[in-house]
Amino acid sequence: MHPVEIKKNIYWVGAIDWAIRDFHGYSTYQGTTYNAFLVMGEKITLFDAVKRDFSDELLKSIAEIVDPSKIDYLVVNHAEMDHSGALPAVMEAVKPEKLYCSAACRKALIDHFHEEGWPYEVVKTGQEVGIGGRTVQFLETRMLHWPDSMFSYLKEDRLLISSDAFGHHWATSERFDDQVNETQLFHHCAKYYANILLLYSGLVQKLLAQVKELALPIDMIAPDHGIIWRTSPGRILEAYDRWSQQKSIAKALVIYDTMWKSTEAMAKAVADGIAVEGASVKLLGLKENHRSEIMTELLDAKAVVCGSPTLNNGMLPAMQDMLSYMKGLKPSGKIGALFGSYGWSGEAVAEMREYMDKMGIAVIEPMVKVRYVPRESDLKECYELGRKTGQALKSPVAAG
Repeated sequence: MHPVEIKKNIYWVGAIDWAIRDFHGYSTYQGTTYNAFLVMGEKITLFDAVKRDFSDELLKSIAEIVDPSKIDYLVVNHAEMDHSGALPAVMEAVKPEKLYCSAACRKALIDHFHEEGWPYEVVKTGQEVGIGGRTVQFLETRMLHWPDSMFSYLKEDRLLISSDAFGHHWATSERFDDQVNETQLFHHCAKYYANILLLYSGLVQKLLAQVKELALPIDMIAPDHGIIWRTSPGRILEAYDRWSQQKSIAKALVIYDTMWKSTEAMAKAVADGIAVEGASVKLLGLKENHRSEIMTELLDAKAVVCGSPTLNNGMLPAMQDMLSYMKGLKPSGKIGALFGSYGWSGEAVAEMREYMDKMGIAVIEPMVKVRYVPRESDLKECYELGRKTGQALKSPVAAG
């Protein structure tokens, strides 16, 4: 892609990865972008880099504007390799006077590239650097989502370069929020939050409070992945506020896997019971739905209901994968219910209960276990479990 001027003398010079389909367990079925930003002025400054595979593309894009060797400063907001992988090639081409980063980022870059002689210039929250007619203010955002993460704010342009915050994985030829479908855009943003940042929701709340306290006027937010927010950047800030509070609605997910359709029949009966109580319900088979899409649905769901048959004295592998992934992201304020079929031992339900307990999810009783193929009476029990779940979703305790 050619560079795109996002503000006067500020250019997107990133790369589009149309082909990537997995981002460490997150389904990127529509690809992603790696955004980098070149600020022209007295001190030409490059903010962030791209994945190593796109090093030549980055340098070629920069060369359409200026000889890369003319760049004075680099700013590295985040050391993860999708943003820093191209740094060795960039350093070789640019040979900058200074490389600005947080203290944790300096350490991470040395651990990644074993280059202690790069011209590191460590900055802290509130520190400002003049780049000739423009002022960059830095804001450390530790553990959002790495210890080294940092924002760069260009004061005169009211531009926030926000690293991995407020971004999403979506490959598009368009660069701005007003050029794409809003529903799709916010789905990708919700998916990114649910699968990358949910674990750090408490820190997100603190960050949003800090941004509000600093009273930074923001006309544009430029994240390191996806679309740039230029028409109403407040919308994504509001969404992060909502998601980080983990507010939920009267919605249940019935997540299941099945061997010979017995657990699937139970799942359908549970879902019917939830629906009859007027709650929203989604039936999500693990053979058809990726874990990262399920986590996106869980972002505003109050109830998570899981069902698995027993295999080799435990739950099916796909269910264990799902619950392990979910536990790592630490959703809060949920209620749960459990069911499953078995042949001769039936440990799956108890195993799923252990995961629920570790996540602090209150499980609705009774848990339902059925031997082999469910009878009508068994399906009635599943239906009643669904009704109890639906009723719990409507109670004042469950709301919020």
